[in-house]
Order: sequence, then C-alpha cells, then structure tokens
Amino acid sequence: MTQPTLPGPIDRPRRLRSSAAMRSLVREHALRPADLVLPMFVREGASENKPVTSMPGVEQHTMDSLVRAATEAAERGVGGVMLFGVPEHKDAVGSGATDPDGILNRALARLRAELGDRTVIMADLCLDEFTDHGHCGVLDADGRVDNDATLLRYREMALAQAEAGAHLLGPSGMMDGQIAAIRDALDAEGHLETALYAYTAKYASAFYGPFREAVDSSLQGDRRTYQQDPANGREALRELELDVAEGADLVMVKPGLPYLDVLRDVAAASPVPVGAYQVSGEYAMIEAAAANGWIDRDRTVLESLLAFRRAGASTVLTYYASEVAGWFADGLPAHLREFA
Repeated sequence: MTQPTLPGPIDRPRRLRSSAAMRSLVREHALRPADLVLPMFVREGASENKPVTSMPGVEQHTMDSLVRAATEAAERGVGGVMLFGVPEHKDAVGSGATDPDGILNRALARLRAELGDRTVIMADLCLDEFTDHGHCGVLDADGRVDNDATLLRYREMALAQAEAGAHLLGPSGMMDGQIAAIRDALDAEGHLETALYAYTAKYASAFYGPFREAVDSSLQGDRRTYQQDPANGREALRELELDVAEGADLVMVKPGLPYLDVLRDVAAASPVPVGAYQVSGEYAMIEAAAANGWIDRDRTVLESLLAFRRAGASTVLTYYASEVAGWFADGLPAHLREFA
C-alpha cells in the first residue's frame, strides 16, 4: 500500500543553516578583540607572579610582568585592561587607594607611560582591596557601610587614578550617588575626558568567590546592604536611570551569564554603551569542567562571550580577553571560525 505523501513545511529555516558559508552570511552577531577587556591583578612588593589557584591561568602580577602582559594584550587588539591592586598593607579607610605611591596608582602610571593611548587603561574604583575589613566603603561606629562618607573617599580615589593616567574609572562599590560625586570631583579638577564605567547592576553573588582569592580579600560579613539582591531585575533599570543621569559614560551588568536577562533589559533601555563582566566564578567553572574533559574549553569560552554580545553587551570584561584575542590574531582554527 502506498503511503500518502505529506505536504512539506511552508517555512524551512534550515535553508539558512545548510552550509558554513550560508550560516556566515546570515550570522547576527560576532566577536572581535576590541570588544574585550582584560581584568588584571598587580601585587605590591611581589618579586614573582603568584598564581590564583581557583582561577587556573590567572596570576597576581609583578609590576614588570603586568606591563608585559598588558602590552601583549594591546598588541593583540584587546579593547582595554581593568586594573585591580593587591596592597601589602590595609587599614580601615583604605589609605592605599588614594596614595599616589599605592600599588594601583603606580601601576596605572606605569601602564600609561608604557602604552599611552594604545589601549584603554581602566581602574577599579573601589576600596575593598585596600580596607582591612574588606568592605567597599568606610564603616560607621556600628560597623555599617557609611554611604556618604564613602563618597568622599571615592572622590579622592578618582582624582588619584585620573592623575595617575587612567583613561576610564570603574566605580564598583554600588554606593548611592557615586557617579555624580565622582564626576563632580573629576570635572572640578579638569579631568573632563576621564570616562566613567558605572557598575550599574552589580549583584551580591556567590560567583565572586575566586576573585576574593585574587585580591587577597579581607571581607568580614557580606555586601548585601549595597549590592543588588539576585531576585530583583526591575531594580537594575532604576539604577541605570540614576547612573546615566549622574553622568555615566558606560554601564555594566555583573555577573554575566547568570544575569543575561538583566543585561538584555539594561541594553534595551540604555542610551549609553552597555557591558558585562564574566566574573571569576564563571571562569572557574569553565576551567574546571574543561579540565575534567566534560566540555570543549575553547568553544565554550567563545560561546559564552558571544552570549553577552547577543544579549546586548558592546563590551565584555573577561579573563579570557588576551587569550581569545591571540586566537583571532593567529587565525581561528576551522572548528572555531563561526565565532569570527
């Protein structure tokens, strides 16, 4: 008995997936090294690099190795480097953050002298690496983070970083009014061209765990009174409106992959460029799974970065930035070319 012939589908989306050339022709998003920013750690007093055990391949740099690695990243076409300092000494108000001879400010000055404008030199503007209690601000008599007293410290820190040569400052402390306070301080001292990359939606996340090792964090307690609640999405749009009104030049969502919905919402609403931070925990999970042979490491790295671009990020902070840029510079192997 002859089987009846079924009518074919009217729509055949598979036509546009039929070959590598066809897929390339209609591809909506792609990666490029200039989209990527490399977070880097520089350790005061170090005579050799110190590996971050929870982030295989990431190190606390000496000053000289920092320059070499940043120069390599710039030569590969990475869009920028974001510096974090690891000081030898800490105190309650994070004095090292505003000391011109502090590790972060010295590193910024060294990179600006070596690299000039070849890449965007960015500075993490937060006190947590420099305070003995590990919080992102100054504490009051009851041990709570004092928002307005912290803003005064951020103003001082911003001036120190701008004078050291940073092109862009990344206020990451999530204090109310921080962008306005910093912008005012910079403008009053003539730093009109120093840009601000607001950590607009920064969540109180478990994904920051390995980063705490990377900066030798002294955190006591948690940061839930100032970083955002992971359950809230709409709140990020309120933070976006405030940051833009206060003078943010770029805005960021952090962490990345667990908050792609927030990234999409912020990107749709933002009048300024939007970025995402692929944080330490995301990096560590990829490395751990790859080390166990559970995933294809290189494809997973590129797929994860492409997810940020697809969700609306024009810039991605990632510990893979220089490595990925090197892949592009050398020519992607055949199995990765779809990401170009």
